[in-house]
Amino acid sequence: MNKYLRLFRFGNGVMGIIGLLVSIFIATGYNMFDQTLNIILGCVIVLAFVAGGNALNDYIDVEIDRTAHPDRPLPMGEMEPRTAQLCGYGGLILAVVLSIPLGWIAALLVIVCAAMMFGYETALKQRGFIGNICIAVLTGAVFLFAGSIVNNFSQVWVLALLAALVSVGREIAKDVEDMESDEGSRMTLPMIIGKDRAALVAAVFFILGPLLSFIPIINGMFGILYATVIVADIIFVYCAVAVRKDAHKAEKLAKVAMFVALISFILGVAL
Repeated sequence: MNKYLRLFRFGNGVMGIIGLLVSIFIATGYNMFDQTLNIILGCVIVLAFVAGGNALNDYIDVEIDRTAHPDRPLPMGEMEPRTAQLCGYGGLILAVVLSIPLGWIAALLVIVCAAMMFGYETALKQRGFIGNICIAVLTGAVFLFAGSIVNNFSQVWVLALLAALVSVGREIAKDVEDMESDEGSRMTLPMIIGKDRAALVAAVFFILGPLLSFIPIINGMFGILYATVIVADIIFVYCAVAVRKDAHKAEKLAKVAMFVALISFILGVAL
């Protein structure tokens, strides 16, 4: 694969675009086709943002990647670190510039996310729990960005908050799993408060997500098929129970549960 596509993790960008399109559909339903140009611009912004963030990550972690990811362009000597640095800054700046025509809310959101991405890569990911929160906020921001494109947050804010909360749980679970390998390089929550207490904190965030999923039912926001969200809720609760004994399994299942929840939101809007 082309070295730039590998640097940008093009597959991640495509997944980001799919997430954005799904979120826009949840926000507006079939009316999304009335704002095709703005949606296309939003997809380009997501692609630029993901590319910039990944390039910046590779520039900053080049020494770590010589062992952890030796097949990436920088460890393989396929490009200079300075090139990756320029691509990283360029991608984030391009995302900000392109967001301006979408209005001040979208532009402000992209600016804040770009600043958070820069802060995470340069400092926060070494600081454990703060880094976990940063990634979780960026995850939820995808849904808010979708709402800003179509000027409708009424259907997506719950999903954004749900995604952010369970993402905190997932990030902590990953830190519990990687506790030994992170020793000496990062100060994660499990290192600060211990593995069992960190697992308990992760469990709390896994439970908060399902609690939020009942808001659309109470408010009558979606159709009857949204009730399938109970499947996602059951998986999240299982993650909360399992995270102490098997953090890896809990982290992977939480991703599955988030996908199921997303499908439930789509069904609730479509039918």
